[in-house]
Amino acid sequence: MIKKIHRLVCLLLVIFSAVASISEGSNFSIHGNQQKNKNIFQITLLHTNDHHGRFWKNSKGEYGMAARKTLIDRIRSEVESQGGFVLLLDAGDINTGMPESKMFNAEPDIKGMNLLGYDAMAVGNHEFDNTLSILRTQQSWMKFPLLSANIYDKITKKLLFDPFVTFNFKGLKIIVLGLTTEDTITQGNPDNIKNIEFTSVIDYCRDMVPQLKDRSDILIALTHLGYYPDAAHGSNAPGSVSLARAVNGIDVIVDGHTHTMLESPDVQNNTIIVQAGEYGKYLGRLDLTYSNKKLIQKAYKLIPVNLKKQIKKDNKTVHAFVETEIPEDPQVLSFLSEYQKIGKDKLYTVIGSSNGKFIGDRDIIRNFETNLGNLLCRAAISKTFADLSIVNSGGVRASLPSGNITYKDVLKVSPFGNTLCTVMLTGKELITYLEKAVNMEKDTGGFAQISGVTIFVSQKKITSVLVGGKIVSDSKKYKLALPSYMAGGGDGYPKISTHPEFIDTGFVDAEVLKEYISKNSPLAIQDFQPEHDVILN
Repeated sequence: MIKKIHRLVCLLLVIFSAVASISEGSNFSIHGNQQKNKNIFQITLLHTNDHHGRFWKNSKGEYGMAARKTLIDRIRSEVESQGGFVLLLDAGDINTGMPESKMFNAEPDIKGMNLLGYDAMAVGNHEFDNTLSILRTQQSWMKFPLLSANIYDKITKKLLFDPFVTFNFKGLKIIVLGLTTEDTITQGNPDNIKNIEFTSVIDYCRDMVPQLKDRSDILIALTHLGYYPDAAHGSNAPGSVSLARAVNGIDVIVDGHTHTMLESPDVQNNTIIVQAGEYGKYLGRLDLTYSNKKLIQKAYKLIPVNLKKQIKKDNKTVHAFVETEIPEDPQVLSFLSEYQKIGKDKLYTVIGSSNGKFIGDRDIIRNFETNLGNLLCRAAISKTFADLSIVNSGGVRASLPSGNITYKDVLKVSPFGNTLCTVMLTGKELITYLEKAVNMEKDTGGFAQISGVTIFVSQKKITSVLVGGKIVSDSKKYKLALPSYMAGGGDGYPKISTHPEFIDTGFVDAEVLKEYISKNSPLAIQDFQPEHDVILN
């Protein structure tokens, strides 16, 4: 009898525990559990991408992390006062762009992100402009997770980064999944990624997204893939639109890589895609409501961070704020100013001058030969006594201004710290290499800037090559100068660093350009006009 009573008590306790568990779990939605209709969650996603060293405002007083901090704090206060939640995300590429950041390995940028309260960041391709050991140091500075689910160690086959992070807001579970473009294998520094594997984003997501959806209420992909309208990614790896179309179940994609300013979200296959331009010029704000297992987009805006426009005032052209000026946060401003001050003395030294602009604008230099491309190639030829030089346009990140040229200007043009390399090629080898160069697609980083050679092309085949005004001989040898990035196979060029007559000179490309400008100033842009090195028959 006592045993029967004991069994009955135990059974009642089990039932009571189960009922209590269900009661506690019903206040929020975990897939498989019921959620009370009265529970409505307000979520605000704030996002940036492609920061590229812009921790400080520009010369016009635009953007900068100190003003962004003020804006973020205002939005947090507003949303949280109404019972909502805020997630602050960055879609990658903190590195490379501004010399003040580069000289500190992006320490001011990363520690600035800590002060702004970032919740997660995706690994961008430019995170591999540095060695993995430097990236690990950068990661140690981060008070937020650095995410990527498709980057592996080639040898151990282990993931190099956390694939995702889970946030729990009073029972609402949000998973943020990090993804990195597969193009990093061609766009990253070959020396830094030789033991790293970048696997298919879509293949991974087809397997994992259903599992992650079962473990979350909202699934956000924080991606550095690129936005290609209508999934027309050409020779690039698939971007965010391709991912959304190929994989069901991703609620939001916060994207980067292509520097696209999406003024309104692109909805593909019930996935909301957003991207906020570049450099922190805009803070993306996506307001969402979650209730009864449904996610609804309420509002979206790209908020300009102290951006300005030209207006006429008293018959003068002046710059006025696009929206109301955002004050800079004193704490962040004070913290970042120390880094800016140290860099300023070194970077603003005038090293030369020119009588016009040397064009390095991304949309021009990746489609046409420019005077800056010729300047870079001639500097390389001068330093190495090469016969010809090729520079990939993706390595050129800014123009050189008319007038005085500073060391900072040079570092903005060549921020990657590539070294200058040479290789002795037979005429036959040279023609094979040039045929690859002249057929690089436009609007890509591989588009070639060439000097010292004239190439005749018919139907994508080279018919004749002149070096020094003479037809190239198959048996004669010619010295080619090029950046180490290209030599290692970057941007899809043939790997040439294993050639028996290859030499890495150790000269840093920015220093080579600085030296050439110093020796030849004032520079006359008419002396560097496009040479029409490639002639189509």
